[in-house]
Amino acid sequence: MSYPKEVGGHKLGKLIIEGKTKQVFDLPENPGLCLLLNKDRITAGDGVKAHDLEGKAAISNQTNAKVFEILQATGLKTSFVKQVSPTAFLSRKCEMIPIEWVTRRLATGSFLKRNPGVPEGFRFCPPKQETFFKDDANHDPQWSEEQIVCAKFKFNGLVIGQDEVDYMRKATILVFEILEKAWALRDCALIDMKIEFGVDTEGNIVLADVIDSDSWRLWPSGDKRLMVDKQVYRNLSTVTAADLETVKRNFNWVKEQLDHLKPTIHHKVVVFMGSPADQEHCQKIAKSARDLGLDVDLRVTSAHKATEETLRIMQQYEDTHGALVFIAVAGRSNGLGPVLSGNTSYPVINCPPPSDKMVQDIWSSLSVPSGLGCATVIYPDSAALMAAQIIGLQDYLVWARLRVKQLEMATSLRHADQKLRNLSV
Repeated sequence: MSYPKEVGGHKLGKLIIEGKTKQVFDLPENPGLCLLLNKDRITAGDGVKAHDLEGKAAISNQTNAKVFEILQATGLKTSFVKQVSPTAFLSRKCEMIPIEWVTRRLATGSFLKRNPGVPEGFRFCPPKQETFFKDDANHDPQWSEEQIVCAKFKFNGLVIGQDEVDYMRKATILVFEILEKAWALRDCALIDMKIEFGVDTEGNIVLADVIDSDSWRLWPSGDKRLMVDKQVYRNLSTVTAADLETVKRNFNWVKEQLDHLKPTIHHKVVVFMGSPADQEHCQKIAKSARDLGLDVDLRVTSAHKATEETLRIMQQYEDTHGALVFIAVAGRSNGLGPVLSGNTSYPVINCPPPSDKMVQDIWSSLSVPSGLGCATVIYPDSAALMAAQIIGLQDYLVWARLRVKQLEMATSLRHADQKLRNLSV
């Protein structure tokens, strides 16, 4: 069989692996990368049912690229690099972990067969997570986490133990919840989905492989009768050209909807400083907030010395932004935060600047008059995190960045603990 020599301007090396719906090629000029080329092919039942479907490769490739762009915007570690042609994309080289990680929000499909007595549509809260060993000959049997740990898989020098399994479980559920929130913007219910992980050349576990309409169940308006995923194809006892056209039309609809899954609300975090002398403290708040993907403005005004001007600036932001948080930076007698809080329905966070009289000064931020609801934190990163939590109520990408940050912090602690356990005394 002959293979292409070049795709998207990239010279192809040897075929690394070929699956039912894609080929993976080495890239001699980019040793750390590989190229995944999709096929115009749709399969089900471990390949028992299979048909050519012209145009599917391009639809799947674009769907995958859009999904990974959403996930990468949250800071999640993935192997995806970029789309390089209508049917191909670049990926970091990984050794794939042979486990499918499945997350379910509603009980349906194979779950019902394996768990008689559970009614279809039973809602899992939190989402149900399951693992399956990739083995076509045995129809991908379900595995427990204990089986994965005891298999002692080793990829790119990394042994898959309990810590690694814990990370993949948490990341799997997080990926589902991110995409669930994204699809909710189009009134589509993400019912379940499967993902896979790989270990890159540096020994890091990353989300890998492909995420497209083969990977999930998606029900517009939460109605199973409106399903637009591969289950439509799986359910066909006979497959006509018209049936294949319907499947292709569904897949194309999904691809087009992904263009509308970005948050539409315009947010802003406004840091008011009572004096230019507080600029260094405010820049720290701004940096931490921007690292979380927040849009930040810095303003200088005094509630005591320029009350009317302070309220005028505040009003300008209220008139032009849907999701809005004010952060007040004022020492000594903090009138800035309480004045803002008393004149807006948006949240206000006090974050007084450092001072040798901090203990005395902070009481003006903590002891506010009745009827006011401004919060108080001391550290710049705490103010940024609190603002992100508030904005994240309306912007799922900001919410997701916080969740990814929590996941990475927990992982770094596990790594530190692991190193300590491995030290020889």
